[in-house]
Amino acid sequence: MSDLASDTVMLMAAGLGKRMRPLTAAMPKPMVRVAGKPLIDRAMDRIEDAGIAKAVVNVHYLAESIEAHLKFRKSPSVTFSDERAELLETGGGMVKASKAGLLPDPFFACNADSIWLDGPRNSFRDLSHAWDPERMDALLLVVTHARAHNFDGTGDFYMDGAGRLKRKLPGRIAPFIYTGIQLVSHRLLRDAPDGKFSTNILWDRAIAEGRLFGVAFTGLWYEVGTPQHIRPTEEALTGG
Repeated sequence: MSDLASDTVMLMAAGLGKRMRPLTAAMPKPMVRVAGKPLIDRAMDRIEDAGIAKAVVNVHYLAESIEAHLKFRKSPSVTFSDERAELLETGGGMVKASKAGLLPDPFFACNADSIWLDGPRNSFRDLSHAWDPERMDALLLVVTHARAHNFDGTGDFYMDGAGRLKRKLPGRIAPFIYTGIQLVSHRLLRDAPDGKFSTNILWDRAIAEGRLFGVAFTGLWYEVGTPQHIRPTEEALTGG
């Protein structure tokens, strides 16, 4: 019996990567290389390490590049959710893949441009260990500022002793940053808007209902949002 809550991850690879220009003028952001390896391969390697069998990858901008790159990947097995007709953002992308029958309940979701080094336990197992579908609509992997490299923002969430998340207050600093990795129940997607929308809409409803939770990440997480983030990330990953 697997100790994972799901055998499937949705890998978010459809974005335009505007903050990564000019590198993304000719390639999608997940194909940008950091320390010699495309960002999407770094995420896929962590997914494979966790033993997750299936990846559903949504594509829009320069979709053919990502499809060709992942075509021969053996593990995890890859299915594409095609958003060429319309970029649906994170929430709309999950709803489209769910309605197509590609996502079990629950499923992991992960940004294709995330870079992280696991702590004592694999991050997907940390989420699985804490998962309680009776209480949770989504469980987010969050990280403290001390473990977040290249991040210069003010944080995203407060987390109480039970793990419930609340939004950062205006003009304040919040101790936890969303890593781009979460475990999602189909209940979060219920009555979702049509077309493109951000998952933030669904998170806000879950917060109001006391059903958005977090797990504090015990490894190291790297923000790679702009070309300026690449060099320091490479130095951290390679030890110099």
